[in-house]
Amino acid sequence: MNRLRLKRLAASLVVAGFTFGALPAGAASPIALSALPSDRPIGHPEVVATFNGAMPTGVTVAESGRIFVNFPRWGDDVPFTVGELKGNQVVPYPDLQINQEDARQPASHFLSVQSVVADGRGHLWVLDTAAPKFSTPIPGGAKLVAIDLKTNKVIKTLVFPADVIHPQTYVNDVRFDFRVGKAGVAYVTDASLSGTGAIIVMDLDTGNAVRRLSGDPSTSPEKGFVPMVEGKTLAVRNADGSTAPFSVASDGIALSSDGSTLYYSPLSGRHLFAVPTKLLRDPGVSESKLSAAVRDLGEKGASDGLEADATGAVYAGDYERNAIRKLPKGGEWTTIAHGPQILWPDTLSIGPDGYLYFTVNQVHRQPNFNGGKDLRQKPYALLRVRINAAPAVNH
Repeated sequence: MNRLRLKRLAASLVVAGFTFGALPAGAASPIALSALPSDRPIGHPEVVATFNGAMPTGVTVAESGRIFVNFPRWGDDVPFTVGELKGNQVVPYPDLQINQEDARQPASHFLSVQSVVADGRGHLWVLDTAAPKFSTPIPGGAKLVAIDLKTNKVIKTLVFPADVIHPQTYVNDVRFDFRVGKAGVAYVTDASLSGTGAIIVMDLDTGNAVRRLSGDPSTSPEKGFVPMVEGKTLAVRNADGSTAPFSVASDGIALSSDGSTLYYSPLSGRHLFAVPTKLLRDPGVSESKLSAAVRDLGEKGASDGLEADATGAVYAGDYERNAIRKLPKGGEWTTIAHGPQILWPDTLSIGPDGYLYFTVNQVHRQPNFNGGKDLRQKPYALLRVRINAAPAVNH
């Protein structure tokens, strides 16, 4: 390169902000990565409890402030599948005996509980999948059980009719409305791993139940959904090297405070759906008419749990973004909590103290997503964030 061309190159570099033997204008000497601007946390989540044993999924806070959690039998050592927080420990609820897995007495024992919900009327409801390790549900074991919180005794057991429990059914979460029917109604999501999700509607007086929206696009895994969690595509990755898409049907569920709208979403998807409960309960409404009445409310993020408050707002976890989000009535989604500790927000529950409680349990780090390696790090946690709102009314 001749001298003239070298001078021209030097001049152009100076114009661009570079000089030989010097850092760019405005730059500083290299610093530690931790000193660089970083993703900012949002909200002020508080730690309520931690768990060093089995992985929790569900949580509920009763009107008295009592807190209950559950531990499904997915593969961890689960000495009891329903527990109550007392001080710094969890104790079996209502007792250890009912928590003993016993397939010979499926209706009178908790086999593998996925959700617990306090109904605001002095009862705790337990939703038993009867499907340990995601097996075919044990006949006669999938059920709803009501426990009186004053006496801590079971007062009602409603076994799901055999015709609504398919071989791949996995009853996941439940919401109640005691303003309709003789004893109220329960809405239950079927998060079938086969992709044939549904909303199961059960009459709490008779125990009769029907499947609605079975296999509907709104209760099925979202087509083309590819989740990304902690910078990695989430998929089933078995120890033998085989893989499969992460494909789970209807999961999260919430009921509007006036009882007119049921919100739900597939675990494998980012959209929120809504359907009029009046149509869900009406046996005269055809499946095609019911499907046509479903509203797609747009993207909310990929969620496990949902919840609604007394003002009409809907809350959703966002497991791809380590966040909790809120949709005010007539408003837009906002993030109310976000941070690296919110590793897979699962179930949401609004307490009488104006806080939204939620479990974080690292679902995506389980062995079945990581080639047989368990990447979960204990403790799991129960967190809460203040929302200054009351639970949705259901009675």
